Amino acid sequence: MDQPTVGILHPGSMGAAVAACAAANASAVLWCEAGRSPASAARAAQFGLTPMATLAELLDSSDIVISLCPPAAAEDLARDVAGHHFAGVYLEANAINPERAVRITELLEPAATVMDGGVVGSPPVHGKTPVLYLSGPAAATARIEALFAGTAVKTRTLGTEIGKASALKLSYASFQKTSRVLVALAVGMAREHGVDQELIEVASRRTDSYLSEPQYVAKTAARAWRWGPELEEAADALEAAGLPPEMLRAAASTLARWNDVKDDHELTLTDALDRLAQP
Repeated sequence: MDQPTVGILHPGSMGAAVAACAAANASAVLWCEAGRSPASAARAAQFGLTPMATLAELLDSSDIVISLCPPAAAEDLARDVAGHHFAGVYLEANAINPERAVRITELLEPAATVMDGGVVGSPPVHGKTPVLYLSGPAAATARIEALFAGTAVKTRTLGTEIGKASALKLSYASFQKTSRVLVALAVGMAREHGVDQELIEVASRRTDSYLSEPQYVAKTAARAWRWGPELEEAADALEAAGLPPEMLRAAASTLARWNDVKDDHELTLTDALDRLAQP
């Protein structure tokens, strides 16, 4: 089979790294410059992606399009793609709930073939090997598996039903991200009473506890702008399944207190806890 041309929407920290892995088995990996930030342009250049001036040009040239964007933008982006009558394989790899994955599929079909995807793990750089879970039509699944064969992105197939990959991603994210929020609240409460070091000492006796990693609170704060909407998606999925969504909505609300420190990698634990206590 000829190597496909791949379009990435858009080169964020995950999208750019995933696209770079796809480049190993693609003839080219394209990204759209229109409306993107200088930071996106810098990432695209760093990973060797080919710029296209407009979305229409990218879609006309691409056999496979990978959508990796903030969850809130996923449907609008799919609607834009549908408006151009894209006829290739569309990998919907955002952290969205299964019902939205189905809606996006209905938006793009029958012109495009839609794959449901969910990335679990960190961006594939510095030895990290995230897993891309897939569900959707078998022929399209085979094309995505071939695209990432031999790369740092490992693929796992969950079947042909759209929504399965999204459900797995959100199920894991709901636990992992909410656990980090609980750490921030626990350390914040302990600090208020001057026993934060004692709390960390107690937690350090259990190496399998997120509470033994309080330094991660600052990383959580820097990622809050992405994690909050993801937890809202997971809350919607819980509600649709008849399960109580309130815990995840509360975690998302807590994360919103950190929205103004987006991607601030200089943030300290003290800074993060101060902002949590006094937004």
